[in-house]
Amino acid sequence: MTVSEHAPFTATVLGLPRVGPRRELKRATESYWAGRLDAEQLHTVARDLRRTQLTELLAAGLDSIPVGTFSYYDQVLDTAVLLGALPERVAGIADPLDRYFAAARGTDTVEPLEMTKWFDTNYHYLVPEIGPETTFALHPEKLLAELSEAIELGVPARPVVVGPVTFLKLAKATGGAALDRLGELVPLYRDLLRQLAAAGAAWVQIDEPVLVTDLTADEIELVRRTYAELAEASERPAILVATYFGTPGDALPALASTAVEGIALDFTAALDLSAVASLPSLADKLLVAGVVDGRNVWRTDLDRALSTLGTLLGSASSVTVSSSCSLLHVPYSLEPETGLDEKLRSWLAFGAEKVTEVRLLATALAQGTEAIADDLAAARAAAESRTADPRLSDAQVRARLDSLGPDATRRAPAEERRALQAQRLDLPALPTTTIGSYPQTSAIRLARAALRKGEIDQAEYVRRMRAEIADVVALQEKLDLDVLVHGEPERNDMVQYFAEQLDGFAATENGWVQSYGTRCVRPPILFGDVTRRTPMTVDWITYAQSLTDKPVKGMLTGPVTILAWSFVRDDQPLADSARQVALAIRDETVDLQSAGIRIIQVDEPALRELLPLRAADQPAYLDWSVGAFRLATSGVSDATQIHTHLCYSEFGEVIDAIAGLDADVTSIEAARSRMEVLDDLNAAGFDLGVGPGVYDIHSPRVPSVEEITTSLRAALKAVPAERLWVNPDCGLKTRGPVEVEASLRNMVAAAKAVR
Repeated sequence: MTVSEHAPFTATVLGLPRVGPRRELKRATESYWAGRLDAEQLHTVARDLRRTQLTELLAAGLDSIPVGTFSYYDQVLDTAVLLGALPERVAGIADPLDRYFAAARGTDTVEPLEMTKWFDTNYHYLVPEIGPETTFALHPEKLLAELSEAIELGVPARPVVVGPVTFLKLAKATGGAALDRLGELVPLYRDLLRQLAAAGAAWVQIDEPVLVTDLTADEIELVRRTYAELAEASERPAILVATYFGTPGDALPALASTAVEGIALDFTAALDLSAVASLPSLADKLLVAGVVDGRNVWRTDLDRALSTLGTLLGSASSVTVSSSCSLLHVPYSLEPETGLDEKLRSWLAFGAEKVTEVRLLATALAQGTEAIADDLAAARAAAESRTADPRLSDAQVRARLDSLGPDATRRAPAEERRALQAQRLDLPALPTTTIGSYPQTSAIRLARAALRKGEIDQAEYVRRMRAEIADVVALQEKLDLDVLVHGEPERNDMVQYFAEQLDGFAATENGWVQSYGTRCVRPPILFGDVTRRTPMTVDWITYAQSLTDKPVKGMLTGPVTILAWSFVRDDQPLADSARQVALAIRDETVDLQSAGIRIIQVDEPALRELLPLRAADQPAYLDWSVGAFRLATSGVSDATQIHTHLCYSEFGEVIDAIAGLDADVTSIEAARSRMEVLDDLNAAGFDLGVGPGVYDIHSPRVPSVEEITTSLRAALKAVPAERLWVNPDCGLKTRGPVEVEASLRNMVAAAKAVR
């Protein structure tokens, strides 16, 4: 089979968002969980969203459209269902949809799958569990149904599935390496290809982003053999293997040596363009060139993209214009963003605009640049406007950073700080606390909406938020927690809240992006140099502290996380932006300390998330990211206790960096991973305070006293009592008040029992 046997397409994207432009799927799914919608009603909402999206992409001029990227929760979980790899503990749930959601988020009696970050993005996937008892079996009903749905609409549909190598490399295995099971999956993928061809698919996209990570020579050979075997199948669509988020390196020639018909590459990453263009084995393939950035929101430099495409034209049988990755990672459209500064708006491209850019570039390839002359002129004008904007460079903040010496990132040795803090705080052994946020009640959301609509003034909003803070403090006092928080009712999001108060950032009105399941965020846009106008949290925290004699933590978001969960500027190194944000956070910590706050938590849950995918690039990142945190936290006295929080990533690779943060206390996700992170910390000689999460807040389960007690006793085998803290895995914003109170009551009881 050659490319010519299946007509090559010219314009596409690698994947699509699924929550709906106004989060329709989120609301429907949560209504299903609450019993307000039945399964058929949920399926109807999902079907309508898919059909609208497909017809819009067809009208936009794409001639190959991905299908099967829709998900009720997560595409890796969908792949586990496809391959019959759900854990045995959910097998007893008869209804397939409820079984699926039980694996995703658990039930009162079933623990969910572990969740972690999808490569170096802020999207979370569910980690498959592969054990000796796992028996793979193909269940392609969902993918076939969505393919049929698209074909009925006249859509040139390209089914998309996570590839077998990526699926197994991301899985958690017991009883041997997951990749050892690859031979069992290849026949299932061959059968899937046969069924997709029979259902009318001309092309299939198999996503293998793991190819852009460090693979051994043996693993690369497994990739080659796997795709050689899949390409040998006589009854199949043409195969497009998609890589993204980086360069596949030595995996590319291995993959190109097989008979797959197409390869998708991310040309917004640091790909060696000349090496790709000179690869002889691409000559008979379709090269899908990801020249439109699917992860960031800046307008594409059309001239540069056309230059890249021109270089590639002679290297492959055909060249297709594409997004670099799925559009899952950017908002749907700029259209509703009427509140953005017009100049800034002209620099941006969200999902719909990126689709337009793909079509424009494909048109230029086919018809010449004259066909898009007006669009090229508009793109050039926007780029010139951005370069000349004075907000991109603040001489004062740059001079201040240049003047900082090495002492700006140093505090006294941990033992000295520990003695001072113990005397000042006088906490019991195994002190209990929470991570920061408490449930965002309907009263909080209504107050925020009323302020936005002008129905209440700022003074009334503050009064309502103070009432919420008082309730949260009273609840924590009643539960007898040792270190309290103010609950963050005033914060819409832990990053957006700060970005809205820092110069250099802009917020969107409807720029929602899926983080996991039904959890969506609106990442701010970092477009210029960062400065803090006024204190951002001091009034809220000092009010909470005035209500109790117990210490209340000042709650801040760290510089790395603010960057990771924003759309960042692409015109300067990320390290430079991190230092600017760190300086603003440093000023806030000093103001909190001056106001009498004795504990300040600077959260860095995204520390692992931004870790480069290639080992060779990681030391430089860890150096500047740790340095930014220490710059943010080293302006306070040694008697002020600095906490940080890390969650939902595999932390083994950054354990030394976690120690390097030099936070007095680090709270860290551990419940779903069953305290595994403590072994990594011990292996690294970690000797600071640590709070391994003792219950999973991403599940509605209320953990029993016995369950938490067991977790604490396991933790005490790795961490001495004088350094162990007791806390949930993460903030409680997304949970309900009833389950939160019950869970925290059990947590406090368990801590007292173990004391």
